[in-house]
Amino acid sequence: MASGHNMMAPICLVENNNEQLSVNQKALQILNKISQPVVVVAIVGLYRTGKSYLMNRLAGQNHGFALGSTVQSETKGIWMWCVPHPSKPKHTLVLLDTEGLGDVEKGDPKNDSWIFALAVLLSSSFVYNSMSTINHQALEQLQYVTELTELIRAKASPSPEEIKDSSEFVSFFPDFIWSVRDFTLELKLNGRPITEDEYLENALKLIPGINPKVQMSNLPRECIRHFFPKRKCFVFDRPTNDKELLANIENVTETQLDPNFQEQTKNFCSYVFSQARTKTLREGITVTGKRLGTLVVTYVDAINSGAVPCLENAVTTLAQLENSAAVQKAADHYSEQMARRVRFPTDTLQELLELHTACEREATEIFMEHSFKDENQEFQKKLVEILKNKKETFLLQNEEASAKYCQAKLDQLSTALLESISAGIFSVPGGHKLYLETKERIERDYWQVPRKGVKANEVFQKFLQSQAAIEKSILQSDKVLTDGEKAIAEERARKRAAEKEQELLRQQLQEQQLQMKAQERSLQENIVQLKEKLERERENAKREQQMMLDHKLKVQEELLKDGFKKKSEEMNAEINHLKNIIDSTRNDDTPWLARTLDKLGKELTSILSAPANLVGNVVRGLGSLFKKK
Repeated sequence: MASGHNMMAPICLVENNNEQLSVNQKALQILNKISQPVVVVAIVGLYRTGKSYLMNRLAGQNHGFALGSTVQSETKGIWMWCVPHPSKPKHTLVLLDTEGLGDVEKGDPKNDSWIFALAVLLSSSFVYNSMSTINHQALEQLQYVTELTELIRAKASPSPEEIKDSSEFVSFFPDFIWSVRDFTLELKLNGRPITEDEYLENALKLIPGINPKVQMSNLPRECIRHFFPKRKCFVFDRPTNDKELLANIENVTETQLDPNFQEQTKNFCSYVFSQARTKTLREGITVTGKRLGTLVVTYVDAINSGAVPCLENAVTTLAQLENSAAVQKAADHYSEQMARRVRFPTDTLQELLELHTACEREATEIFMEHSFKDENQEFQKKLVEILKNKKETFLLQNEEASAKYCQAKLDQLSTALLESISAGIFSVPGGHKLYLETKERIERDYWQVPRKGVKANEVFQKFLQSQAAIEKSILQSDKVLTDGEKAIAEERARKRAAEKEQELLRQQLQEQQLQMKAQERSLQENIVQLKEKLERERENAKREQQMMLDHKLKVQEELLKDGFKKKSEEMNAEINHLKNIIDSTRNDDTPWLARTLDKLGKELTSILSAPANLVGNVVRGLGSLFKKK
C-alpha cells in the first residue's frame, strides 16, 4: 500500500447528479492507497465567491479546481485533491472543494444542506467563504450551520431528554475559518484597530432582544460559537480591479495581482499549513486516507437511505473494517518475520519459542497501533488464536525438519554397520563386542553433528529400538561369552534402553514446560499491551471531555458577560451532565481496567489452552496489581 499520494489534478469525490449524491469509485481507490494520516481542508460558500482559487493556492497551483467567470456554478458535488503536506512529513493534505451554495438552478435546497454537512463531517479545517463583510446578510446566508442539528448525529442512541445530541458536536467538529473576499472596510471597532479574529468574534456576538426575528438572527451565531471552539478569520482585498484579469484569474501571474491580496493569500496558506489539524474522530482516532474513504461511503449511504449521518455508527463501521485489516496485517507480519528469521531445524525448542515471542510481540504492537474500538477485545482474541495456530505450524515444520535431518545423518553414519550385519561380520566369536564398539562409534559421531534440533533424541531412540533384536541375536550367537556374561550384557542393554526412554520423557516434559512458559509470556504480552492501549484511550477520552467542558464553560461565561443570563443558565444542564460523566470516568478508572484485563486473561487462557493453575495465576496476579492501586 502506498503511504501517500500526489494527484496531478482534482477528481470528483462525491458526485451530485440530479440532486442524488454518490461516491466516485475512482476517488475511493485513490484514498484507499493512502495509509498516511490526512489533514482535510474543506471549503464551502455561495457560488461564484472564489472558493476554488483559494484551494488551488493551497495545492500550490494556479490551475486544478475549476474556476469560472460566469454566473453558473462550476463545481458540482465535492471535488478532492490529495497532495503531500508541505510542512507535516508523512501526512497527506486532502483538499475538498464543494459546489457553490445557493445555486439558483437547484430545485431542492436540502441538497445544499447535505453538501454543507458532509464538508463539516469530513474535514479537520472547515473554511467558509463569503463576500464583502460579515454582516446580518452574511450570517443569514450561513443558515446551513443551524440545520446541522437535524443533519448530523453524534450518538446512535438518544441522549437524556434535557441534553441535546448537538452538545457533543464540539468534540469532533473541525476548526472554523471564515474567509471574507473583496473586503473593503477598515478593521476598526469603536475607533480602535482590531484584528481579523476580533472582527469575526464581534460579528458573532448575540443581538439583545427576545422577538422571533432577533432570535432567528442569533441562531447561526449561537451555532458557530457552540459547535466550533477554534475559530479564525481572514479578510482579502479584491485580487485586481481589472475585470478581464478577474475573468481569467487562473492565467494571471502573481505580479498582476494586488500586493495586499498576494500577502493575504500567502498568510492564509501559511496558517492552514501550520495550524490545520490532522483529521481525528472522537477520542483521538487518527483518520488516514483509507479511513476517510470509508467515512465518505458511510455518510453518503446514510443520506441516500433517508437516515441522518451518525458519527458513532460511522466509527463502528470503520472499526469493524480497520480491526479486521489490523488482524490481517499483524498476522502477515508474524508469518513474514518468522519465515525470514527462523532456520530449520532450530538447535533447541527454546530458540524457536524466543523467535515466536519476539515476532508475536511485534505483531501485537502492529495490531494495537492499527486497531480501535475493539469491543470486548474480539479482534485481539482472534489474533491470539491465529498466532497460536501459526506458531503450532512452525513448531510442526521444525519437528519435521529436525526428524528428516537427523534420520539422514543417522542413515549416513550407520551405513557401514548395516552392511556389516548383512555380511555376517558380527556372527563370529567376539562379534558382540565388535558390534557394541561400532554402535558406540555411531552414537558418538551422531551426537557431534551440530543443530540436529528437537527430534535428535527421538530419532536416535528409534534407531536403538530397531537394533535391539539384532543386538540380542548377535549376543546369543557369540560363543566366546558364557551364559552368565550374556545375561549380564542383556540386562545392561535393557537398563540402557530404559535410561534412554527416561531421557526422552524428560526432554518431552521440559518441552511442555517451555511451551507453557511461552504461553504465559504471550498472555502477559497481550495484557500489558492492552493495558497501555486502554490507558491511552482513556486519557484521550478524558482530555476530550475536559476540552468540551472548558469550551462550554467559556461560552457560558461569555453569554453571562454579554448580558444573556437566561441563555447562560440554560447551559447548566449539559454542563452538569458532562461534569457527571467526567467524575464517573475518573472514579471508575482502576476497577474498569482491572475488570477488562481479568476478563481478557481468562478468555486468552482458554484460547491458548494452557493449564489454568500456571497461566491462571499470572492472570490473577496481573489483575490484582490494578486493584491495589
